[in-house]
Amino acid sequence: MDFIESVKEKARKAHKRIVLPEAYEERTLRAGDAMAGEKLAEVILIGDPQQIRDHAAELGLTHVSECRIVDPKDHPKKEEYIELMLKLRAHKGLTREEASKLIEDPLYLGPVMIKAGDADGEVAGANNPTGNVLRPAFQYVKTMPGISVVSGAFFMIVPDKEFGEEGIMVFADCAVNPEPDAAQLAEIAVTSARTALHIGGFEPRVAMLSFSTKGSAAHESVDKVTEALEKAREMDPDLAIDGELQADAAIIPAVGAKKAPGSPIAGKANVLIFPDLNSGNIAYKLVQRLAHAQAIGPVLQGMAAPINDLSRGCSVEDIVNLGAITVNQAAGINI
Repeated sequence: MDFIESVKEKARKAHKRIVLPEAYEERTLRAGDAMAGEKLAEVILIGDPQQIRDHAAELGLTHVSECRIVDPKDHPKKEEYIELMLKLRAHKGLTREEASKLIEDPLYLGPVMIKAGDADGEVAGANNPTGNVLRPAFQYVKTMPGISVVSGAFFMIVPDKEFGEEGIMVFADCAVNPEPDAAQLAEIAVTSARTALHIGGFEPRVAMLSFSTKGSAAHESVDKVTEALEKAREMDPDLAIDGELQADAAIIPAVGAKKAPGSPIAGKANVLIFPDLNSGNIAYKLVQRLAHAQAIGPVLQGMAAPINDLSRGCSVEDIVNLGAITVNQAAGINI
């Protein structure tokens, strides 16, 4: 069973509710139909019910009838959600009039439903820029306890199964934070380990990467990584993590044994934490192209409930796969 199929199989057993707020968008509607058909989640579509059903009929989709459709302008919990929005944001200046308008925006309704306990996660972005997707998420769902930063991880599936966890590795942060400080880098390490465990299904072995291994070079950027290592250990004393390690020392046993003798991680890391977005983004793209790896993501991590952002160039398959991943995240957060 390959990675995505294993993720889907776990999703089927989790029975989570996933919001697709862009239900008028054809790829999203097709993806919702497919997710319902594969029983990956209880799919919640946001939009005018008749318009969605008519569009589904035109496309020949047979499983949209199994989805729950919420009309943003007319549903039983509208006033309850407005009150929740005011409770959370009135101190920021949100007025009832503004809340009444925002709750009719599917990109706001989705996160508010999650905050109210009426959904478990969301996938959006096929038809909206990242800022429009994440702004409501940050305002209403926010980050999980003890975490202040949201980051983006990629599952890298490489042909050579000697690397990582039989060819599966997690790279982070490759999508969100340009220059994380030591505390943020520690949080990225801890949340990436959870991503590996709850989505990948394997025990994380985390390497904090640098251009230095165990003091081989002195620089303030190295100091940031070693400080982040100590903070990550404080956050999760049971986490298998080490650093600072150069990339070869992290993933090649012979190099790890030579450069970091006695390290429990060197040579066998399956989660790589990059010191900044430059290195993380460059690395995943190079591995994807030069090693012919499959890059799955970015998976947004650190939210109190999973809200994942799509590329506007995504395919139906991309939306379905990210939906299954979101279910796995929701299941992991609720453990």
